[in-house]
Amino acid sequence: MAEKTNVIRCLEQKGIPFQVHNYIPTGAVSGAEAASALSQSPDRVFKTLVCVGRTGAHYVFVVPVSGELDLKKAARSCGEKYVEMVKSKELLPLTGYVHGGCSPIGMKKLFKTAVDESALEFETIFLSAGRIGHQVELSPLALESVIPLTFEDLRACP
Repeated sequence: MAEKTNVIRCLEQKGIPFQVHNYIPTGAVSGAEAASALSQSPDRVFKTLVCVGRTGAHYVFVVPVSGELDLKKAARSCGEKYVEMVKSKELLPLTGYVHGGCSPIGMKKLFKTAVDESALEFETIFLSAGRIGHQVELSPLALESVIPLTFEDLRACP
């Protein structure tokens, strides 16, 4: 990667071991397409979703690209009556990231963050490096030392 992203700067600043992986995006890239481009299981590649609660507070949820966020579980995890996804146009001004390149690391503000507990099944997981076509691979426990977070059951049942 020629240019460092906020994600990479944060990880380097904290001395967290990580690897950068790049792939060439093919148009609108889904998480499953990113996992395939990286030759990884979609259970090991995680997407970052930003929600807003009934109180107006924002929350970040990190779930495998193989699944969907259960909004009821997400709301319970942050003590809200309900949460909904933020609109795409609100993502950049709120987080500093665009849709498809959003990472829980290096956002403009620190939001309450929950990661699906399935991340703990892997030695390392993949997250957006803050730009479409770029991912970082790091330990889920290392992620916990970069940003305050909880590991919770967040996925919707199939």
